[in-house]
Amino acid sequence: MGTKSERRPAPRAACGRKAWTAALLSLGILAVGAPAVVAETAGGSGSAATCGLRNQRHQDNLGNSFTVDLYCDNLATDVLGRSAFNAPVTGRLKLSPSWFVCWTEGEAPPGQTKIWYYTQGDEVVTQPGLKAWGVVPARVVQTPRHPYPGIPRCAWV
Repeated sequence: MGTKSERRPAPRAACGRKAWTAALLSLGILAVGAPAVVAETAGGSGSAATCGLRNQRHQDNLGNSFTVDLYCDNLATDVLGRSAFNAPVTGRLKLSPSWFVCWTEGEAPPGQTKIWYYTQGDEVVTQPGLKAWGVVPARVVQTPRHPYPGIPRCAWV
């Protein structure tokens, strides 16, 4: 399996990329060709951020297999080796939207959610054997609620 950046849809012109994604999701068709199970706009009316569950297979290099992912707009961020802010940085999410295969609980600043999402970063930073797999805090995933309904809890937690 190639790197995450190889599996992303080809970039479109800056104007309208999110609008295209939102339009395809509303029709039940994603830019990468997988059927949408659920699609919803994050942040209420007027927001272009869209999230949806897809029937999409992923396998990490630790032997975990996933059949569903959350395809969602996200902020650029570090991908961490565990759900704690002092954990080693395994990779970086540089592109948006990205996919997330499961959720877990971890460290949270006061007043914020303890939810973290497992994904593969766009760029390897350390521990090349992990191929940028790790977790990101929920605040970077642009979805209206955490954990997102239908995304499974990570089995190893």
